[in-house]
Amino acid sequence: MTLLEVRNLEVTYAGGAAAVRGVDLSLDAGQKLGVAGESGCGKSTLALALLRLLPAGTRTSGEILLDGEDVLKMKWGQVRAVRWAGASIVFQGAMHSLNAVHRIGDQIAEPILLHKKATPAGARKKTGELLEHVGLPAARASAYPHELSGGQRQRVMIAMALACDPRLVIADEPTTALDVMIQAQILRLIEQLVSEQDLGLVMISHDLAVLADTCDRLAVMYAGRVVEEGPARQVYEDARHPYGKALSAAFPRIGDTASRFAPRGLPGDPPDPSALPSGCTFHPRCPVALDSCITEDQELRDAGTARWAACVHAGASVPQPGSPAEEARSSTP
Repeated sequence: MTLLEVRNLEVTYAGGAAAVRGVDLSLDAGQKLGVAGESGCGKSTLALALLRLLPAGTRTSGEILLDGEDVLKMKWGQVRAVRWAGASIVFQGAMHSLNAVHRIGDQIAEPILLHKKATPAGARKKTGELLEHVGLPAARASAYPHELSGGQRQRVMIAMALACDPRLVIADEPTTALDVMIQAQILRLIEQLVSEQDLGLVMISHDLAVLADTCDRLAVMYAGRVVEEGPARQVYEDARHPYGKALSAAFPRIGDTASRFAPRGLPGDPPDPSALPSGCTFHPRCPVALDSCITEDQELRDAGTARWAACVHAGASVPQPGSPAEEARSSTP
């Protein structure tokens, strides 16, 4: 049975900003799904919607099936029971997520006690076991957040997310504020925990290289929609949507002289969710857009084995600027 299935999810903030538009995703236990995109593309909104953590006044429609039950139709008592116990979230910026005036052991034990998973003595024991599981001494339970390094605080957040034995863990840019060495350690830890405990993982990041190295599948979001999905390594190395290709090219590859001396980026910013352009929302920034892209929206289409892309070029590798396809576009009156 599929652990998580998102069907036609729509999220509109108060004021009319459409942050998530018709997203479909699925995840099995033991599988790792990466969600990539620039800031403002709807990644974090999607993560918050999965556990109904969006602010009051937000309109949400579609289905979010967790073990077959629709989270959007649950009563608040059911939602509270699902949070931490059924699905948990690791936020970016652990220092802002942890309570500065409470010891970390008490913070890890809190969801265990709230969900009545153990007695106070049992919760203290499990807290120590969780800390050791994420590579910290059990004695650190008495520490305050400011007494820990950034990597240690992030490990505490992971321990807290695992406190009630959830089936699904959502990690919203869990390594953004960490240096490269600590980031690698945290990513390896997350991979190990998913494998050992047969969890489902949704990892959100702007860094395709991190997701390609960590996840099984990768979904690329732009302007609130999934514009490409497929095996993570394939999407990173051979994107079938020009936006995915631009994200991948933005990170120079070690040993690749061409990318080092001629780094490629993407001009401009994602569109305002309350004022989306007509047609394909990416066309104002797309170097290989056709005239039809200006007026015709692009739906996800077959882009290879278990791959989909919302692009007229989906059937083959995206042409480079200056290619025959780009020249044909440029010469069109």
